Amino acid sequence: MLRTGIVGLPNVGKSTLFNALTSAKNAQSANYPFCTIEPNVGVVNVPDERLSILADLCKCKDIIPTAIEFVDIAGLVKGASKGEGLGNQFLHNIREVDAIIQVVRCFDDPNTIHVSGKVDPIEDIEIINTELALADLASVEKRKARIAKQAKGGDKDAVIEDKVLDKLSDLLSEGTFIKIADHFNEEEIPFVKQLNLMSTKPVIYAANVSEGDLKDGNNYTRLVQEYADKHNAEMVIISAKIEEELSELGDESLEYLQELGIDDSGINRMIKSVYHLLNLRTFITAGEKEVHAWTIPAGAKAPQAAGVIHTDFEKGFIRAEITPYEDFVKYGSYAACKEKGVTRLEGKDYVVQDGDLVHFRFAV
Repeated sequence: MLRTGIVGLPNVGKSTLFNALTSAKNAQSANYPFCTIEPNVGVVNVPDERLSILADLCKCKDIIPTAIEFVDIAGLVKGASKGEGLGNQFLHNIREVDAIIQVVRCFDDPNTIHVSGKVDPIEDIEIINTELALADLASVEKRKARIAKQAKGGDKDAVIEDKVLDKLSDLLSEGTFIKIADHFNEEEIPFVKQLNLMSTKPVIYAANVSEGDLKDGNNYTRLVQEYADKHNAEMVIISAKIEEELSELGDESLEYLQELGIDDSGINRMIKSVYHLLNLRTFITAGEKEVHAWTIPAGAKAPQAAGVIHTDFEKGFIRAEITPYEDFVKYGSYAACKEKGVTRLEGKDYVVQDGDLVHFRFAV
């Protein structure tokens, strides 16, 4: 399952956001640093309006959406890479996630203590980024010392890796997140990925604002947006407090959003940003028993998609019966789609598209 870590300085709204994400109260929220010590973990369904539409057409009751695991990681502080606060423990937790949501305080409130004594979102971002980069730099230097002998002896892989480590050292010295594809070629990328560096993970900046700034943002959020654009990241404006209230309203939440002049919740937009950032797609299996969403990387071929359901499906793959979502909704059933010629059989080289309804044919 996809894992996303929620990070930030103490008292920026991480645990409040986590409570809203998981619609639970299992993440404590309080007005003092290090409120969160052990990471809280929650599984969140990915919003997909297509599933309920398909369930109505297929006349089935069970809907199984795809899901993301969110990890609420305790607040980092300056010096975390050297063990300040509970630094080393927190940094280990961040290494285990696929993407990072960095919550950034973009609101003024004299009643909520800021760890630095002032609200400065860019300074906050750079503190976090610097600490992650310094910790990664230490890992790179350790690895470089470990392979030095092989590289000096002319071992092909060690020579390539040594070059990669030098390049990483230069990039990490700048203290920002690294987009791997922009700096490394196909031969080098596997060596970068095996290091599992925090600074190479995709990042979304969640600009946490007060209710009044939720629709249009403020001067703080504009600074964060500029920073995100410059550093190959994404930015979403959220109000963690409002999101927590929305999670308690249930069916009335949509009406509340409309009153605020917002089309979609910040959480939904954030989850969609994670999917976009990680370049993920959803295919669907739908029938009388259930409608089930499945996550695949963009560019996945039919056998690989089949393997997400069960390894036997991939091993014994024969064909994939594909019905585009829009056509299924238009004609209302598999029988009608086949009659209209929009359902087709595809082989091993077919690249599964987002929203494809798929029935796999396989032999074990």
